Amino acid sequence: MSGYFLYHSIGTFPGKAEAMAAALADFAGIWSAEDDGQWPAALAARQRFIEAWTWLIEAAQGTLTTAENVTAALYSLIGGLPAERLAGKRLLVAGDCFPSLHFLLAGLAERFGFTLDTVPLRPSESWVRDEDFIARWQDDVGLALITFVTSTASHRCDVGRLAAHGRAMGSIVGVDVTQGIGVAPFSVAATPVDFVVSTSLKWLCGSSGAGILQVAPELLATCRPELRGWFSQPNPFSWDLDAFAYADDARRFDHGTPAILASIASLPGLQWVEKTGIDAIRAQNTALVERIIGAALDNGWTLRSPLNAGERGGSVMLGLPQGVEAAKIIASLRNERLYCDARGTTLRLSPGMVTTEAAVDALIARLQEYIGSRHRRAS
Repeated sequence: MSGYFLYHSIGTFPGKAEAMAAALADFAGIWSAEDDGQWPAALAARQRFIEAWTWLIEAAQGTLTTAENVTAALYSLIGGLPAERLAGKRLLVAGDCFPSLHFLLAGLAERFGFTLDTVPLRPSESWVRDEDFIARWQDDVGLALITFVTSTASHRCDVGRLAAHGRAMGSIVGVDVTQGIGVAPFSVAATPVDFVVSTSLKWLCGSSGAGILQVAPELLATCRPELRGWFSQPNPFSWDLDAFAYADDARRFDHGTPAILASIASLPGLQWVEKTGIDAIRAQNTALVERIIGAALDNGWTLRSPLNAGERGGSVMLGLPQGVEAAKIIASLRNERLYCDARGTTLRLSPGMVTTEAAVDALIARLQEYIGSRHRRAS
């Protein structure tokens, strides 16, 4: 029985340890060889990671590159925009965006001349409604950052609706797909946006350090990233100090010597997702999540995630009642080999492909003991 409910943090798949170990061992042999094959092999491995991501979100070739994390990717994008795209305008985000991105944007607002406008949650609600985001989105918004799936409610926004409104407003539209990619379908071919940022953790079962930035060709051509270096050039080996030029494709967002290990460690997860298929991953996840939701409704537990599966990512969040300590519940569950976490009074549960039905049943039984039954759903 696998009681792993932490796919919102670090995803896993059957045979992950062996697949990652083999990939890293192969690279260790190449990197340690006493010959001149290291960099060609390393850059080829990074390119395979880029191609896997390009396939995953159906992006145009040459529009995607690596980043250490989502925060760095967003900073690189903002630092590359023409000044007039943000100066004197609003930058719109939701109050349930990933906090690291809000911290970044708040610190950049003065230097880039934009006003950070954060759409709040309604009182007693767990996510920002799409209609509230749209209501704040007028033509003075230079850039809007959409959260595909939130980390505290697993609310899945309607990217198509939001992006269409953004195009009508003339705004740059970006999407952070971190919490949903790999368990919910997402395609920039089907739903065009201006840029995408993500990590390869969570449902993609990769490692930390393997972030990505994807930029639509029209926007990419206008960007001049301030974070730049020798790998930003068409030919990284050009040493003419007075002749720097940006690469025509997403490589212009590269800078110094790229990290390789995170891409190599994450590629097995991306390949597993491709082989397994998003539909199969989502079907198994939804079946387990619905069991937890059913138990929550039966026992009167507070749900902090949407009931509609089409409006939800791969997680379900439960609100713990007053007097119930999250840390104690998590510790008790850990003793039963049931692994989850919490943000404040919100218990986060994310079953994935290794999580068994028996583990879900055991989790429900333990939560009935720890939380109790407030009231039961009418039959």
